[in-house]
Amino acid sequence: RREQARLKASVVEEDTEEWQKDAHFTGLERVGGVDLSYIKGDDSRACASLVVLSFPALEVLYQDCRMVAVSAPYVAGFLAFREVPFLLEAVQRLQKEEPQLQPQVLLVDGNGLLHPRGFGTACHLGVLTDLPCIGVAKNLLQVDGLVRDELHREQVRSLQRSGEAFPLTGTSGRVLGMVLRSYNNSSKPLYISVGHRVSLDTAVRLVRACCRFRIPEPIRQADIRSREYLRK
Repeated sequence: RREQARLKASVVEEDTEEWQKDAHFTGLERVGGVDLSYIKGDDSRACASLVVLSFPALEVLYQDCRMVAVSAPYVAGFLAFREVPFLLEAVQRLQKEEPQLQPQVLLVDGNGLLHPRGFGTACHLGVLTDLPCIGVAKNLLQVDGLVRDELHREQVRSLQRSGEAFPLTGTSGRVLGMVLRSYNNSSKPLYISVGHRVSLDTAVRLVRACCRFRIPEPIRQADIRSREYLRK
């Protein structure tokens, strides 16, 4: 908790880059996605995957998949301590070996500020890499009074078209993230939250721009490639 609180002090919750302020993200050329896929039935070995896609074409420019030995136990609310070291190593390898392909923003399969102590995996990775980071979760983390009750389900059903969204406001009155319908053909939403150096509005707009299907392409490609690597 102390370490989370120490790192959290460095989180920047607003846009810091020129491209973020542009309606069409002019100047954004590379978007990264990260993922960790575990071997079925074995939570001590996983494949850590980092991909970099071109923007706006969303073509894969770079991929790095590595088997890693996961030693830290899974503790709810502290997942980052288990997974971020491997994702950080992947980013550092890229910075060293192919610096011209460094992503200008990272999409993380997980939460940012939408977290019991306001410091999820996307914040953790963002602060340690100092890259803009966005949390993209598939399920609602029930914190600060947020629950998947009938009212929430009704709000989700009211999202009729891709791009429609509503804010997640906790009982504290803070907006912790946005619920986004990312794809016309899927009624399951995404839960978007700020990781680092990006505003919530920009995060939602960018995730939308990266979706060909429900899951944004950088995370989808990182996931596909890590699973493929495990199969092989």
